[in-house]
Amino acid sequence: MSEPTSHVPRLDVYSLRLFVAAAREGSIARAAEREHIAASALSRRIADLEHALGVPLLVRSARGIELTEAGRCVFERGARVEDELLTLVKDVWELSGSVVGTVRLCANASAIVGELPERLQAFKHAYPAVEIALQEQRSWEVIRACLDDRADVGIAVATEAPKGLDSWHFATDPLIVLLPAGHPLASQQHITFKEVAASGLVGIQPGGALDQLIHEQAQMAQISLCIGVTVSSFDAACRMVQAGLGAAIVPTSAAAAYAGTDPFERRELAESWAARDLWLYALRKAPRLRAVELLIDALKR
Repeated sequence: MSEPTSHVPRLDVYSLRLFVAAAREGSIARAAEREHIAASALSRRIADLEHALGVPLLVRSARGIELTEAGRCVFERGARVEDELLTLVKDVWELSGSVVGTVRLCANASAIVGELPERLQAFKHAYPAVEIALQEQRSWEVIRACLDDRADVGIAVATEAPKGLDSWHFATDPLIVLLPAGHPLASQQHITFKEVAASGLVGIQPGGALDQLIHEQAQMAQISLCIGVTVSSFDAACRMVQAGLGAAIVPTSAAAAYAGTDPFERRELAESWAARDLWLYALRKAPRLRAVELLIDALKR
């Protein structure tokens, strides 16, 4: 004979998911950002969960949160429940033949101004019920978002995939030298890093993958960089070049998007490290939601 269930509290699945997110992040604020909910609302949901269970699950302090013994139990079991629910949803969708849901996509600027829009358009045409939640991030932030399961799919400059991530080729996007019309180096078809560095550079996205690469190569070659102005986006960099404030080393995709008119000269960067690929990344998990699998298939090359 089964035990009576009248005394079993009614647990809200969404509140349980938010609690698991907070436990993983170690922070209410970070969990709220990850789940796209106000921190106060997330905290209230967890308080409701604690009330339903009749025990505290978290110890809150200025340094963040810590799990109580009961909290550790709920986190471990709750994480398994969440995985089971995802599997249930996936199985039901596959039985119905529908492809729906939201895919969280993080991409760097090169992908967004390059080949991503057309591939997304083709995907949306094939699967109109799938929502793409796209965020632009720097390459290292894309990798971090995938590792933290804050993104289902990421696109970033190729790097050795960290443990726990799967990866696929997305696009080839070599670096080139962008010059204003009439620049002294415009007479050359191939320009070395030393030559363009000495002529004066426009800096782009301090701390980003491209900025780090340029500074690393300058240090290795013992080249002094002459940077006249620094901006945070490729379109702004192209505008600075157009105004004659320096040359810029940019991805081919950015030059095609923002510097396709007469005031610019585009030249090959004669360095082996100018070859540059973009890759897809996703947290290694099984099973993935069908919409995520289909988007990866649509984007990879």
